[in-house]
Amino acid sequence: MSAPIDRPVDVEKGRRMSNASIATTVTDSYTINEPTPLQEVTSYREQIREQLPPGVLATKTLSIQPYPSKHTEHDVVRVPTMLSEKQGPVVHYVNWDVNDPECPYNWSKGYRWILTMAVASLVVSAAFGSSVITGRLNGVVEDFGCSEEVAILQVSLMVFGFMIGPLLWSPLSELFGRKPVYIVALFIYMLFNIPCAVATNIETVLVSRFFSGFFASCSLTLAGGSIADLWPTEHRGNAIAYFAAAPYAGPVLGPIVGGWISVGTQSWRWIYWVNMIFSGLVWIIVCIIPETYHPILLAKRAKRMRKETGDPSYVTVEEEFPVPISELVKANLVRPFVMLATEPILMLMSLYIAIIYALLYAFFFAYPIIFGEIHHFNDGEIGLTFIGILIGTCFALMVTPYFEKLYIKTITEKGRCDPEDRLPGMMFAAPFVPISLFIFGWTSFPWVHWIGPTIAGVPFGFGMVIVYYSANNYIIDCFSRYVTSALAAKTLIRSGSGAAFPLFIVQMYHRLNNQWASTLLAFIALAIVPIPFVFYKYGARIRAASKNAA
Repeated sequence: MSAPIDRPVDVEKGRRMSNASIATTVTDSYTINEPTPLQEVTSYREQIREQLPPGVLATKTLSIQPYPSKHTEHDVVRVPTMLSEKQGPVVHYVNWDVNDPECPYNWSKGYRWILTMAVASLVVSAAFGSSVITGRLNGVVEDFGCSEEVAILQVSLMVFGFMIGPLLWSPLSELFGRKPVYIVALFIYMLFNIPCAVATNIETVLVSRFFSGFFASCSLTLAGGSIADLWPTEHRGNAIAYFAAAPYAGPVLGPIVGGWISVGTQSWRWIYWVNMIFSGLVWIIVCIIPETYHPILLAKRAKRMRKETGDPSYVTVEEEFPVPISELVKANLVRPFVMLATEPILMLMSLYIAIIYALLYAFFFAYPIIFGEIHHFNDGEIGLTFIGILIGTCFALMVTPYFEKLYIKTITEKGRCDPEDRLPGMMFAAPFVPISLFIFGWTSFPWVHWIGPTIAGVPFGFGMVIVYYSANNYIIDCFSRYVTSALAAKTLIRSGSGAAFPLFIVQMYHRLNNQWASTLLAFIALAIVPIPFVFYKYGARIRAASKNAA
């Protein structure tokens, strides 16, 4: 059992000065609970972190990697407990001080917003790269004589890379921090645009596109964590609200830019060169932004304190209790699939997000049919029709702060926060997606002005962003204990559907005709509308019966 903190160490003895940090208070007479049987190291670390006061905590603990103290003045008074005989030497856990200037939460608000926008640009770049080639998708058909279905793989294989990559980047970021993973992965992503641009056969293009998606996916995987590093929970809502548009605005920008590159150069290769330039600029941004992962920053502080004091007992919780490789594998490769099979909330919410994401990628192939084959637009003009979706996204960014304020008001009045309090935004926005598809389908006649199907993109972009914002927060709140596994599961389903849909959209529209193909998609979107309403009413009961949900 944990004992209360008895007393702080004498001020002069309890402070450690650093050239790069403020003085750090050392607190003593504290014990840490033993891990429960079969408790995961990640869970035990979180348990310890929840008990840590600000500053440095000197404690008797069951140390997996003991760091014996050389300074007896920091030894704690032994607190009588049932575990006392088992407890090891004194360990000084390094934590953030109150209002610590080195903690990302305490950086200036303006600076944090700049970093938030920089992180969002990483996501936009990766998502943009997946769809930019739709500006001249058939260029490889003309040069290499491959089929149109094979040409579509330029998009599908990159999105498939988005599905596989997170299984690696998430655990690597926990070991090495955000910035090193960003720098290495995004540099390699930039390089893989070169073989795409100079390829002499379709096989080179397709293999390079898969690896482009694999390495670019680090942005999609780690960006949410970077935002969480910068904003404490009570202030994170607005940042997440604006950030939610990035994974969806990026793909929409792709055909707009790619289409005009095609018109201006009459070459699909220049699309890849421009994408390489864009990803290179983003890589420069990555090199400039600081590390934000708290455990890495605290580890640097602990290392500095060990050097200054000559005492090797100054450590972080993460250094004292490293997560075994087996646990990382389980969390990222095994548990996501188990949770998908056993957690109806995770499965259905992931399915909802996946369908919305798949519909967005379906538009990249439906729009050229409607506006190219019926209205005879060129590649650049087809790209401009996606502006409707961007407008809807902008409207969503105006509305999401309202739902964040509504959430805060609700939990303030209730005195507690339930995951279901995240769902009103999703319930409001869900009908907009099928409505947009019905409009898109039944304005796709040659005698209807092109503005009709273009306007259909507005409600789609609006509903898409708000649905994702609410559903993603709901998943995080429901599975806070296994949030990494839950988000990995969501990413697998989402990216898998995004990769699959483009492979049959063209054939579906040609065989069912434009109206009924869109109507079929609209009915699919309509069928999932009740999901947030069901969970709003019954979610608490479902979570109560779950082993993993909060």
